[in-house]
Amino acid sequence: MMIKKAMFFLLMTISLMSFSQASDLYKAEKEKIHDLVHTKLKVDFSFSEKTMNGEAWVTAKPHFYAANKITLDAKAMLIHQISLNNKKLKYVYDNSKLIIDLPILYKRNEEFTIYIKYTAQPEKVHQKGSAAITEAKGLYFINSDGLDKNKPTQIWTQGETEASSCWFPTIDAPNQKTTQEIYITVPKKFKTLSNGKLINQTEKGSNRTDYWRMDQKHAPYLFFMGIGEYEIIKDNYKNIPINYYVEKEYAPYAKDIFGLTPEMMEFFSTLLGVEYPWNKYSQIVGRDYVSGAMENTTAVIHGEKAYQTPGQLIDENVQENTIAHELFHHWFGDLVTTESWSNLTLNESFANYSEYLWREYKYGKMNADMHLFDDVSAYKNGQNFDKHLVRFNYTDKEDMFDLVSYNKGGAILHMLRHYLGDTAFFEGLKTYLTEFKYKTAEVHQLRLIFERITGKDLNWFFNQWYYGAGHPKIDISYDYNTIQKKVTVNILQTQSNAFKFPLTLDIFENGKRTRHTVFVNGRDASFTFPYTKQPALIQINADGVLLCEVNENKVLSEYVFQLKNATNYIHRREALLEVIKKQDDKIAFNAVVNAMDDPSYKIRILALQNVDLINKFSKKNVIQKIMLIANNDKKTLVQAAAIETLGKLTDPELQSIFEKALQSKSYSVLGKALVAMYYVNKQLAIAKSKTLPDEVRKILATPLTRIFIEEKDQNELPFIAKSVLSGMFLSNDDASKNIYQKAFTLISESNNTEAIQNLVDDMVVKGNQFKSFNFDKVVINLMRRMVQDQKTKNLTNKVRNIAIIKEAMAKLL
Repeated sequence: MMIKKAMFFLLMTISLMSFSQASDLYKAEKEKIHDLVHTKLKVDFSFSEKTMNGEAWVTAKPHFYAANKITLDAKAMLIHQISLNNKKLKYVYDNSKLIIDLPILYKRNEEFTIYIKYTAQPEKVHQKGSAAITEAKGLYFINSDGLDKNKPTQIWTQGETEASSCWFPTIDAPNQKTTQEIYITVPKKFKTLSNGKLINQTEKGSNRTDYWRMDQKHAPYLFFMGIGEYEIIKDNYKNIPINYYVEKEYAPYAKDIFGLTPEMMEFFSTLLGVEYPWNKYSQIVGRDYVSGAMENTTAVIHGEKAYQTPGQLIDENVQENTIAHELFHHWFGDLVTTESWSNLTLNESFANYSEYLWREYKYGKMNADMHLFDDVSAYKNGQNFDKHLVRFNYTDKEDMFDLVSYNKGGAILHMLRHYLGDTAFFEGLKTYLTEFKYKTAEVHQLRLIFERITGKDLNWFFNQWYYGAGHPKIDISYDYNTIQKKVTVNILQTQSNAFKFPLTLDIFENGKRTRHTVFVNGRDASFTFPYTKQPALIQINADGVLLCEVNENKVLSEYVFQLKNATNYIHRREALLEVIKKQDDKIAFNAVVNAMDDPSYKIRILALQNVDLINKFSKKNVIQKIMLIANNDKKTLVQAAAIETLGKLTDPELQSIFEKALQSKSYSVLGKALVAMYYVNKQLAIAKSKTLPDEVRKILATPLTRIFIEEKDQNELPFIAKSVLSGMFLSNDDASKNIYQKAFTLISESNNTEAIQNLVDDMVVKGNQFKSFNFDKVVINLMRRMVQDQKTKNLTNKVRNIAIIKEAMAKLL
């Protein structure tokens, strides 16, 4: 989340105050008065009330100083009984903290076990979530009344950051570690998942109790329960069971979605020199999940985005990066855990960088560099320049889950890896994981390990990248001495705090590339290089490793050369964007056309999306080339881009290629072909759209919505309404968002009660996301009108409709 300007100026003011005043904002590691040892739980559920009946046996011991009280976190619970050795204990409870009087003064390392009988009431929890984790009530009942026939009944938990204490009493801090056992009682039709191993199952009447046990210590925020009617698809890595919990509909595709997990596990174990440290690995998909995914130890939960069919997977498995990310957390986050949320980088930056490591191994360096570029671009565009990676003065712990902790942190690890070299970097990670396994750590401890291994002082690196903010913003200029045949590269940093960094430069001359590495050690630096013929191009940050912004003046010929010859994806992409602007020049136009053959599929797509097919240089052979790409490119996403480009021509002579594309197994190709066909043969496109299976129509919601809106097809409004909200949130481009905004307006102004009801039902689930979409005022106005409007009376089950409208409004207001 972004720090507001007012908070920024407040922090600047406080920095000038006395230490005693400033320290009020300092977020320290939570003081360890007691250490958790073991947690035993017995739970069952009231689905109608959305509550959980619990019994907890919390074993703890004083950390150092003797104590006759213990404080546990327990949010919004009903406390029925607290005892120790069958003797009741006195306690004070304020609906958040449970302060319990112990019968004696316990000394260091003297263990005791407190029994607590309680009821968890997650619907009465009031702590807020974040942009990354949208709610924080810990325990979630999904369709618990079963009224929604299109949604299964499920229960799942989300502990991070400090929401596990919404469903069991604990010391809810990342610097605590405990073993655990959980007895989960549910109706027999449900499967359960928790951390560790399923020891046994006991049936009694219509219920079954599953006993899960975790013998290795981990943090309370990593505790997990998942309950629902799931199919369990089994897999394995060596002797470690790997299971995928999915709804029956997706069971045939579970291994297509998650099936790379064993290979990832082997790769990460080998790379780190530390075998996967837990006894199983399960992944479950939860409906209406409040985040993307969560690394609960041995029991990862994914949001519904993970569900994909072959028609989507042929384009790209959009969950693959997340699967790698959550698995890597089982080393960085679960095995070794950040001691405080201020040091969250030790969890999330490593998990972010694992996505690069996996893609580099599986698909090659260029593919990984494309991913890194997207991550770094998101960080740069997020107005995060003034945030430190390690932050002790955050406003709220939830603020730490941002593009700095994730994306920037991953890019910093990439720089550190290249500075130290692979051998030293991965030996350092192995040492860190070995020395701190089942413990917690802070960033300085990671630094000290790297220093011990390499013999290098790394304070300069960690001070500027971990404990400082921003990144280099560099102005580049060149001085050529044609007599001495030398060129001086001048580097000027324009941001407020000067960085030190290694920098690579590629000098292209006489058809050859020479790479140089220099070390910039101040705000203003210059480096001189000889040449035999004036270079065609000097590429700054040639390996793309340095997190920076480079400003230099280049002419068109240099960008055309760069597009053809630069070795790193980011530089070819940069050049293409510049060349695209100048397609009135024949050389530039031809360069864009040639970029359609680039080894990077994302550059091929960018060229196809932006080629000017109506300028004076466009020829039939260019159209023919795009047609060949539409039919033959090895990447279906590129085929789809080619179809979309051809569709802009609205040329009936292209109908045959669109007809062929309508038979594609790729849903991205199919979707683009439907829209393209609509503008050359409406009847055929509409007929195809209406005969698609419902599960395909749902996936192709964006192109179908566009067609149906153009047609003003009232009969399709209920379908549009079911997908309009999801479409708005999943669309990454302004054009698609505009389509869904039009659809929303069309539905809200219609008298189609079924469509309005579908829309309102979806608002209950996704209403709180409208704030980030900046569309919440429109939604609120619609809801208010629906509550008051006479048309509401025509809706079925009026009382429930009004209630859910108000529930959705409450999320927005």
